[in-house]
Amino acid sequence: MSARPTTRRRQLGATLRKLRARNGLTLEEAGLRVGVSKATVSRYETREGPVKWLVVEALCRAYDATEAERNALISLAKDVKQQGWWRSFSDSIPESMNLLLTLEDEATREEHFSCAYVPGLLQTRSYTSAVQQANEIERTPEDIERLVDIRMKRQDVLRRPTPLRLWAILDESVIRRVVGSPAVMREQLDHLLRANESPHITLQVLPFSRGAHTAALGSFVVFCGRESTLDVVYVDLHVGSVFMEKDEELDRYRLAFDYLRAQALDMAASSALIERVREEMA
Repeated sequence: MSARPTTRRRQLGATLRKLRARNGLTLEEAGLRVGVSKATVSRYETREGPVKWLVVEALCRAYDATEAERNALISLAKDVKQQGWWRSFSDSIPESMNLLLTLEDEATREEHFSCAYVPGLLQTRSYTSAVQQANEIERTPEDIERLVDIRMKRQDVLRRPTPLRLWAILDESVIRRVVGSPAVMREQLDHLLRANESPHITLQVLPFSRGAHTAALGSFVVFCGRESTLDVVYVDLHVGSVFMEKDEELDRYRLAFDYLRAQALDMAASSALIERVREEMA
């Protein structure tokens, strides 16, 4: 999956395609109505290349879009190149992380399975710092602090007026692995307990007693947009990040998450297990 400046471009293309289909028009018929080529209409729908808001407006009129639909799409067309807060950290962020931050910033829901570390959106500052210090790539204290700042800033999506809906499933090893020190872990586990009381966060633990499970090979995240056509799977393979958006790939990971959700402890039992582990570390 190629990187792109923003998922607004994907949303614009998906919506234009839906409006054309609603009117029963072919690509060629739509182009004739607007005075552009069939290839241009296709490019706007397939999320490739730049867009002009005047062409988007013309397509909306050709598709008899409502005023609300037209205004929303024109706004998307004008904002497709809008950059996120992380641009100020661009010297520290690889392209793969730039795409990850874009997806996270614009998703409405995130389904996260973790079998190594606490998901970034739920990490404390001390825990994040310990994770960065344990990285095999040697970094200066200044570089580590900058990466920690980025991770903490990412968590703003949980505090915005319409918060990201986060559903996190943690393998039991995540809450038992001592990252940093027992004191750092107790602070982190306290944070998880508070997070599980939030109305827009669901946290479950997958206990060792469940044995082998459907995602034993690794952690993954499903980013969900306002429409399913905008969903993307993110897998961190350590040697590189992989982003997937084909229907068959999405279906596989959605099904895997459903199985994990069914195997994991419920929220109350998960919090009880986290509390027990915290007491053991004391």
